[in-house]
Amino acid sequence: MSASADSPVSLLIVDDMMGQVEALCHVLEAEGYRTVGRTSAQQALSEIKPGRFDLLLTDLRMPEIDGISLLHAARAADGALGGIVITAHADISMAVEAMQAGALDVIEKPFTRDVILPRVSRALDVRRLRLDNAALHERERRYIQELESANRQLEAFSVSISHDLRNPVHTIAGFCKLYLSEYGMDISDGGRRLLDQVIEGTQRMEQLIEGLLRFCRASRQVPTKCPVSLDWMVRRVMTSLQTQSANRRLELRIGPLPECEADPLLLEQVFVNLLSNALKFTRHRDPAVIEVGAMERGEEWVLFVRDNGAGFDMKYVDRLFGVFQRLHPASKFEGTGVGLSIVRQIIARHDGRVWAESEPDGGAAFFFSLPRR
Repeated sequence: MSASADSPVSLLIVDDMMGQVEALCHVLEAEGYRTVGRTSAQQALSEIKPGRFDLLLTDLRMPEIDGISLLHAARAADGALGGIVITAHADISMAVEAMQAGALDVIEKPFTRDVILPRVSRALDVRRLRLDNAALHERERRYIQELESANRQLEAFSVSISHDLRNPVHTIAGFCKLYLSEYGMDISDGGRRLLDQVIEGTQRMEQLIEGLLRFCRASRQVPTKCPVSLDWMVRRVMTSLQTQSANRRLELRIGPLPECEADPLLLEQVFVNLLSNALKFTRHRDPAVIEVGAMERGEEWVLFVRDNGAGFDMKYVDRLFGVFQRLHPASKFEGTGVGLSIVRQIIARHDGRVWAESEPDGGAAFFFSLPRR
């Protein structure tokens, strides 16, 4: 790193020998650096302010204070200050002590212009890398704080949904049912149908609230990864779901599935959502065919759930994984439109991706990737 007119680099040079200070200032100023030379370590220390100097070049042995102590004190005044210790008495223990004090280099006397210039440039480069790294860590720290704050707000939002929205919904449904039970004999058929629609609407609202809560919980949960047998997991999930479809002809095809590193609870939710969808949208198929399989692609596994159900038009695929997005009317297929958005959240937290392929009335295939172990 050399000096330039656009970004002048300021050097503080300290040596109790005036001739050494003048020589160094002359050589470095000729390269475009801005220099301040001092023969008194105490005076030099009094001039150090945050951001004033980029690099301190100090002699090791001086009458007032030695170079390592000066460097310690200087970096206490300005933690971003880089340092080079110059000495005619270099050894390993001294070099280690200098580095522990924050020195970026140790230069032995006597030295030439061809030695000092590249060492100063290198020290400035190292200093810049350290500052950039510190700035990166600070941005990361702020990002984590913002993320934690967002999570706390999301938590509060979830609590608000649970209490502030559910209570009036329950109240509306409760009064409608009470009215029907007490005055049902006096209500016309049209009036009864209207009240039934209100109750049905409150049930739908309850489902949407529960779906939003599930989405919020999935977005907050941090995966705890461990080895997971996908074959065992898929068969267990499918066995549980099949009890809800006991009267249907169902053909289940499970190909070889790998073991992977994942959060078992979250990944099980992925298969529950995808297989539940497959069962729902094959409701009018006889037999319903559902296939689960895996493919190895480079450094990841690609898993899929394929069915021969209702399918969808690919021109709407961008809406598919959004919250409360549905491609079929609720009158044909029930649901809140949250399940696939939860799948995307969970897979993203496993450093994977999700996509789908389909055509209307031609079945659908949902794919997701997981890093290989």
